[in-house]
Amino acid sequence: MPRIAWLAALLIFAAILGGIHPARADSPDAYCRQAGTDDTLRAIPDQLVPTAIRLFGLSAMPPAEVRRSTYYRCMSGHVFVCNLGANLPCGKADTSRDLAGADEWCAQNQNSDFIPMYVTGHDTIYRWRCDGPKAVTTGTVFQVDPRGFVAEMWKEADP
Repeated sequence: MPRIAWLAALLIFAAILGGIHPARADSPDAYCRQAGTDDTLRAIPDQLVPTAIRLFGLSAMPPAEVRRSTYYRCMSGHVFVCNLGANLPCGKADTSRDLAGADEWCAQNQNSDFIPMYVTGHDTIYRWRCDGPKAVTTGTVFQVDPRGFVAEMWKEADP
């Protein structure tokens, strides 16, 4: 075979191989076993809806809404799910003890016993109040898991 034909065959073969991608995991469980830990929040597939309903007590919610409001991520090869619910954070937790918006609120509401969540954000792990014009924490509301998410919001799905 002439050299040009070999080169053409090699280029075609490389193009074919270039279009092959690793097989997508056919389930969150298979994906997480392969990925190990992946903090990307992904919408749950239909197969995880019954698990989410059971774990979060969502039997009164339509399955389509459960699917739209529930996410999964991978931690140590396991599937964890979180349902947004009302004011429930699924993203990374805010562990900051210095919130500019809270200080601004306290300047206008000195010595308030609380700072509303619309000011602090729903992802803070602390309870807040005003000490004069300064925002201070008064305790921890949520624990943080090893990946930085609010631990109480995430539940391990059955394998």
